[in-house]
Amino acid sequence: MHRLRTCAARLRPLTACQMAQSPSQPRPAQAPLRTFPQPTRHYTAPVAAEPFLNGTSSNYVEEMYYSWLENPKSVHKSWDIFFRNANAGAPPGAAYQSPLPLGGDLRGPGLGQAVVGSQPSVEKLVEDHLAVQTLIRAYQIRGHHVAQLDPLGIMDADLDSCVPTDIITSSDKLGFYGLDEADLDKVFRLPTTTFIGGNESALPLREIIRRLEMAYCQHIGVEFMFINDIDQCQWIRQKFEKPGVMQFTLEEKRTLLARMVRSTRFEEFLQRKWSSEKRFGLEGCESLIPALKTIIDKSSENGVENVIMGMPHRGRLNVLANVIRKELEQIFCQFDSKLEAADEGSGDVKYHLGMYHRRINRVTDRNITLSLVANPSHLEAVDPVVQGKTKAEQFYCGDADGKRVMSILLHGDAAFAGQGIVYETFHLSDLPSYTTHGTVHVVVNNQIGFTTDPRMARSSPYPTDVARVVNAPIFHVNADDPEAVVYVCNVAAEWRATFHKDVVVDLVCYRRNGHNEMDEPMFTQPLMYKQIRKQKGVLQKYAEKLIAEGVVTRQEYEEEISKYDKICEEAYARSKDEKILHIKHWLDSPWPGFFTLDGQPKSMSCPSTGLNEEELENIGRVASSVPEEDFTIHGGLSRILKGRAAMIQSRMVDWALGEYMAFGSLLKEGIHVRLSGQDVERGTFSHRHHVLHDQNVDKRTCIPMNHLSSNQAPYTVCNSSLSEYGVLGFELGFAMASPNALVLWEAQFGDFHNMAQCIIDQFICPGQAKWVRQNGIVLLLPHGMEGMNETSNMKSTIIHQCDLPVRQLYDCNWIVVNCSTPANYFHVLRRQILLPFRKPLIIFTPKSLLRHPEAKSSFDEMLPGTHFQRMIPDDGSTCKNPGAVKRLIFCTGKVYYELVKERRSRGMEDTVAISRIEQLSPFPFDLVKAETDKFPQAEIAWCQEEHKNQGYYDYVKPRLRTTTDQARPIWYVGRDPAAAPATGNKKAHLVELQRLLDTAFKLDAFKALENFC
Repeated sequence: MHRLRTCAARLRPLTACQMAQSPSQPRPAQAPLRTFPQPTRHYTAPVAAEPFLNGTSSNYVEEMYYSWLENPKSVHKSWDIFFRNANAGAPPGAAYQSPLPLGGDLRGPGLGQAVVGSQPSVEKLVEDHLAVQTLIRAYQIRGHHVAQLDPLGIMDADLDSCVPTDIITSSDKLGFYGLDEADLDKVFRLPTTTFIGGNESALPLREIIRRLEMAYCQHIGVEFMFINDIDQCQWIRQKFEKPGVMQFTLEEKRTLLARMVRSTRFEEFLQRKWSSEKRFGLEGCESLIPALKTIIDKSSENGVENVIMGMPHRGRLNVLANVIRKELEQIFCQFDSKLEAADEGSGDVKYHLGMYHRRINRVTDRNITLSLVANPSHLEAVDPVVQGKTKAEQFYCGDADGKRVMSILLHGDAAFAGQGIVYETFHLSDLPSYTTHGTVHVVVNNQIGFTTDPRMARSSPYPTDVARVVNAPIFHVNADDPEAVVYVCNVAAEWRATFHKDVVVDLVCYRRNGHNEMDEPMFTQPLMYKQIRKQKGVLQKYAEKLIAEGVVTRQEYEEEISKYDKICEEAYARSKDEKILHIKHWLDSPWPGFFTLDGQPKSMSCPSTGLNEEELENIGRVASSVPEEDFTIHGGLSRILKGRAAMIQSRMVDWALGEYMAFGSLLKEGIHVRLSGQDVERGTFSHRHHVLHDQNVDKRTCIPMNHLSSNQAPYTVCNSSLSEYGVLGFELGFAMASPNALVLWEAQFGDFHNMAQCIIDQFICPGQAKWVRQNGIVLLLPHGMEGMNETSNMKSTIIHQCDLPVRQLYDCNWIVVNCSTPANYFHVLRRQILLPFRKPLIIFTPKSLLRHPEAKSSFDEMLPGTHFQRMIPDDGSTCKNPGAVKRLIFCTGKVYYELVKERRSRGMEDTVAISRIEQLSPFPFDLVKAETDKFPQAEIAWCQEEHKNQGYYDYVKPRLRTTTDQARPIWYVGRDPAAAPATGNKKAHLVELQRLLDTAFKLDAFKALENFC
């Protein structure tokens, strides 16, 4: 049990265990008073001694104990005395008391009277069997705390040097259980909650302790006793407690050695060829490669056909080469600084890029598809993206139980403990619309984060403790023991296949170099790196072990090394011929056949997005009805459905119906629609109601949109957890899997997208330029200046991330719209699918316009031949005499209706034109120019409801100037600059609004202003 400790004392608060053992508070020599555990039914209950007295079974004793706790009179008086004495603190061997004659005093020793009785041997037998059961349970719960996990022998994986009091590390600890050395050779019956006996039902105490140490205190530490399912606990116990479970055949050992050779020699080859290049190598955790291959092999054996992986940069090139089996020359040529890009996009550094490969698994002789999702330097940002992509692949292949498609996520220890996205992703793991039916998490535990000591980087004992929130078992393993690593990974893959739940493998290792190959780690971790410099490599240690066992000869080992070195050298020679980088080799989500039609590139035109009237009426009838019989809906919802029916009758749609028409039509065309986010089923503003709830039957729901036609695509609408970062990443991954689906994420309020800014900045905004990957995800961001909780800051954030391409729509990084009519919202959603390519679509959706009496559209605006209008020109009386128009106001969104109302009240319909820019990016230069040319005498103004330093002003200003005669000024109409978007006071808000409207319609107002752009 002895473990080396670092010379430097660890400065941290004393744990309860340390305080108990500290010199200032020495542990009492006598055993502490023992009490029976309180009944916690959902945990594995302690089992009492095996048959004693009259053959009473341990299960019977346990039932007696629980019965006694509930009602002391429900058990025999002798048991009542025994349990009361034990709970009152009777010393070991003194709790049992013979039944007294009728009328005798039944009080126990802890209740004021000495124990009477004449059977100390029977008492001791009962106590000792209970003690042995408690001892076994202690190892199952806390054995991992003393497991030999650190390959360096200087650190504690749990950041605690304390040995739990109830773990037997020396004979003097036997007293804790009321046992002594004389009991070591006594034979004890084993309870049903352990498998250490194998085929034996009883063992000497000495052998019990030895086997517990072998199971829980060697190179594997198992955390599982917090799981509240007895069958799952028993399954894990069986995997680790049975004697001889970790046995490998000669062939398995030789295969493991070959994989270790590939993992190690790959890094050494890169170091020899490019010693000054950053590559974030795997040195110190070379066993990761056989670990991943073992998980994939076992999963393939269990029927998995598709594995989707996400990981940070450490070891990424090695995983690409030796797990996914990317061509080595494609990796090596990335180190050539003269390499030119043949494809569009800037790409990213080689240790961020992804990969997709379908190949034969040589162990199982089955086809398997492997993909590694591209990931930026935000280490854990890829986690929900992988989960979303996995969910999509399961959905499209009908894998309802996750038996054919699975995910593997790799993590660093510091990021796993420190980044909240890990917690968000775990909490998606068992939600019906987000579960991937189990993920294998592999933590590369360097025991350091960049330069930060783990004692300063986390408050939890292990970096993996976040996984306990979903009852995921955690298998800690010393990464310098390859056989232990492989065994644990086999168990992890079997767990996932058996229970379809998450599992964590914690590879406790070290980082031989610094944060990267150019970093000097001795600056901050001198003691650790002194030990690392002396540390023998894991390949060398394992090879020596196998040679000593006679599994391989030294010649065979050296031949295996030479064989792989030759493969690397030949690939290196071929890489010299690669003068051009073809980014197609690095795609993680190819869409075969999407960009071509009959072998030819698709036309770049977009057909009409309108529908015939019969189709609109059909969808409208479903939207205003309850398709299921005997279904009781809320009275208020009945009024809403009647209102929808009335609108359909009058050939009109509001915002909710326009969305319904778009979704329903795409579903009938075979396009899967998935809408996700907080409260999207009803809609944050109670306007959508896509899921109806029976008012009398719990959990009975109806989704009318799934009743459109018999051969429609399924509609998925799902309320998410209260997460933006994780859920948006999930939906991005879902949209990544297929271009033939409309995937939407709606923020509860628009500015909530701030919490998901990493996904937007790293994946959505630069998706095509950085990763050469198109994506059609739609972001619905509710907004509006209402004077209270405003969300306008998001507009300037998003709009200034738009690029300015030559081929605007095809080359833009995303499309940003602010629709002012339900018809235009309907068209832009349908256009998203009918376009021959995919771009992220950002829609600033309204709040007050959801029920605005003028924000309605006629069927005529949605019929065949109609399209999305990038700009809606003024089509009122100003068109009759354009030369008389004094002012042309450009605006977008809700403020249009306030401007129109004010213009009407002032009687200025003939002199002021108001035009709406509906698509802000790509900017409609052509339509704006045509509009300004139509009103040659008019002053041009940009009006926005947001403050000047927010909203779209800084984005629109140079684009308006580009489209107009430079002699014509562009005026700003809106609120003054401000730090906060809202006044928080309704009266102040209305004063600001009136000032805005006054400026917009006082034709001489600009002469006194200095707002000239």
